[in-house]
Amino acid sequence: MAHHFVTSADIPVDGERLVNTKVESAKRVAGGAAALLGLVSAYLLFLAPDAITAQFAYSWLFAFFLFFTLALGGCFWTLLHNVSNSGWGTSVRRVMENLGSVFPFMAIFAIPLACPMVQKWLYEWMNIHGAAAKAHDAGYFDGFLAGFYGSDSMKAALEADHQALLVNKLWYMNKFAWYVRFVFYFVGLGLVIRALRKFSVAQDTDPNPTTKNLFKARYHSTYTLIIFAITITFAGIDLLQGMKYDWFSTMWGVYLFAGAALNSMAVIIITCTLLQKGGYLKRVTGPEHYHIMGKLLLAFTIFWAYIAFSQFFLIWYANITEETSWYLIRNTEGWNTASIALVFGHFVIPFVILLQAWLKKNPKLLSIMCVYTLVMHVLDYYIIVIPERSVSLWAMANQHVPGAESFANVTTSVPGAFWYDILAFLAVGSGFVFFYLRALTQTAVYPHRDPRILESANVSN
Repeated sequence: MAHHFVTSADIPVDGERLVNTKVESAKRVAGGAAALLGLVSAYLLFLAPDAITAQFAYSWLFAFFLFFTLALGGCFWTLLHNVSNSGWGTSVRRVMENLGSVFPFMAIFAIPLACPMVQKWLYEWMNIHGAAAKAHDAGYFDGFLAGFYGSDSMKAALEADHQALLVNKLWYMNKFAWYVRFVFYFVGLGLVIRALRKFSVAQDTDPNPTTKNLFKARYHSTYTLIIFAITITFAGIDLLQGMKYDWFSTMWGVYLFAGAALNSMAVIIITCTLLQKGGYLKRVTGPEHYHIMGKLLLAFTIFWAYIAFSQFFLIWYANITEETSWYLIRNTEGWNTASIALVFGHFVIPFVILLQAWLKKNPKLLSIMCVYTLVMHVLDYYIIVIPERSVSLWAMANQHVPGAESFANVTTSVPGAFWYDILAFLAVGSGFVFFYLRALTQTAVYPHRDPRILESANVSN
């Protein structure tokens, strides 16, 4: 049971709003840091010498997609809560919604990835398309619209350059379709989470708080789960898998989803703990809520490990060169150590610790475990993105991509690029924190006029 039996008299009529000078100070610091580091990042991405821009492009992709998954996870938990008509989660649903509401703002940090001067360092297939169109007079717009219109000239240009794999993938892997999908990710799911949060907040001020908004949220969360699935899957294919166009995995979208769900729940738990420490949520959340959220954390830790192993096992056992090359890079030299550390750090250690029921009911200890999980999430995406930097830049240098000549002798990692990774992480991370704190301070910290709030406050499992 919760710490005591909660009645309607314990729920403030106007709810609880996050009014805290420390939070406001943190929001200003995060916003200032995001603006300052964003300007530095813009210089490195668009105005710095090619040798710097090429390195920083990978740093930016790593940082962006890392925080992108956390915001996506907030959307997922909001959708799941509404679809399942969850009673226990009502107390923490607003935190889920606020985390998800950061997602549309992630489009700001995605803008560099849509710029050709950044894309040319990340996506080799775009360079090949451009070179083929230029060499065989396919034309810029013909090349840009290739695939979508079934351009015969672009297909012929790629065939002339012996790019049979890209010919087969032309229907999907062309710049026009890429940009259409890129816009859809943010507009589609952004409108979804905005509408769901609007329904939820409207309940707080409705003079006649019936179940109207709840039923609206539930109905619109059903079919929009498809939009979430499309976004996490194809954004991962376009932005991450696209770095190595000849590699593919049918489990890639599920792998990214597992990490997003796991670590967004970690952010939700940490947020609830900090809010309780500040005197909020105490009437409506207790050990039982943390126990449930801790069990979800454990469940997705196991799920992530299952998907990660399955992907590795199936690819390695099939032993197809185009597939195993992804793991060969990450099982070489220092990356092998990081990959092994991920196995034990992302699964074995949290699995053993989260089995303890008493720990999952302790907000402070559970939050410490969540911080650890987020560190492993950083390592996971670092291993996904950064090893491609040296390999891809070396390949571009040997293919005579303009500006890549200085990388011809790169064989392991780009010297000094680690500091660019930290800079990008801080730039995107500070922006993420700013928009998250902004969302948390805009509304009541929990839906106090939701008909199920007492059920949630007194949950027992």
